[in-house]
Amino acid sequence: MIESLELREFTTFHRLKIEFSAKINIIIGANGTGKSQLLKAAYALCSGESKLKSGNDIKQDDIETELAKLLTSLFMPLDGKLGKMRKNGAGTDKANLKSSFTSGTNVELEFSNNATKKVQLENITHFQQKRAEPVFFPTKEVLALMKGFVSLYQQRELSFDRTYQDICLQLDLPPIRPEKLTERAKWAMAELERVCGGRFIFYGGGNVTFKSSKDGTEYSANAIAEGFRKAGMLSRLLETGTISPGESGPLFWDEPEANMNPKLMELLVQILLELSRNGQQIILATHEYVLLKWFDLLKTSADHIRYHALYQDTNTGEIKIDSTDDYQSLTPNAISDSFNDLTKKQVSLKMGNLGK
Repeated sequence: MIESLELREFTTFHRLKIEFSAKINIIIGANGTGKSQLLKAAYALCSGESKLKSGNDIKQDDIETELAKLLTSLFMPLDGKLGKMRKNGAGTDKANLKSSFTSGTNVELEFSNNATKKVQLENITHFQQKRAEPVFFPTKEVLALMKGFVSLYQQRELSFDRTYQDICLQLDLPPIRPEKLTERAKWAMAELERVCGGRFIFYGGGNVTFKSSKDGTEYSANAIAEGFRKAGMLSRLLETGTISPGESGPLFWDEPEANMNPKLMELLVQILLELSRNGQQIILATHEYVLLKWFDLLKTSADHIRYHALYQDTNTGEIKIDSTDDYQSLTPNAISDSFNDLTKKQVSLKMGNLGK
């Protein structure tokens, strides 16, 4: 479980530190404030040795090289050069990423603006430890493109970042034994099947179909609505045990609302709250007012949701962060402010019409 992340002279960030809740974290902010970049940076530092292709004879030099590859595959900088991720105009020639974990380990790495193939890593303890891997839901669903995607990604240069390959590999894992599924996981899977009208069937190798609950007919995954495909990804990761509260690593989700009907969001929030109640750390980024309101309405006194607002300082132009456990006190709140502006505009138009 990740406790904190500090970024210095990295991508859009001059200096930013975020303290994560062990349960649910919701990151908001206007476009260009670095929400996705923050998620990917945390995901990279949470990743373990399985993603870095290392074994028992792990060496620092190898880890530094593999971490550089991981970062460039996640962020896809210009010309694929590591140094291009250092913030433009930075006062120092080094970018620095630092995180701490509940296990007591810390990770700190840095690279210069002319770095190409490796980072400098403070220690390798974090990557020597066997632990649960994180999960990253990218903005786009992947069920429609899974067939052949992993092999193609490994052989060709594609315009998809590393998170797409990672989740395709996780989705294609075989299911865990039914007796190992928790009752809450079974509940979540059943509810997702109910609202989708069926379930997705994974035959391996990226072959995915959708089986109707009504008559058992199977359809191509591409024929099913994107919002349902996104729900199907969550159900599948529960089925494989990749998401297993108390055992799996942090769950990162970039814009869960993308291509999802607002009617699905209440169930999604209910499931995420249940996962967090059972020990799953969740870190998501959103633009969606409806999603935020469902979290605010459905949480109980036992839940812990920490809201993080990224914003650009009007004086310095730097990206800063405001974190709070109270949604109502979150400032600035780009989502709520936009919703309020919309409401005011609607009232203004109605009053204008009444005056005619």
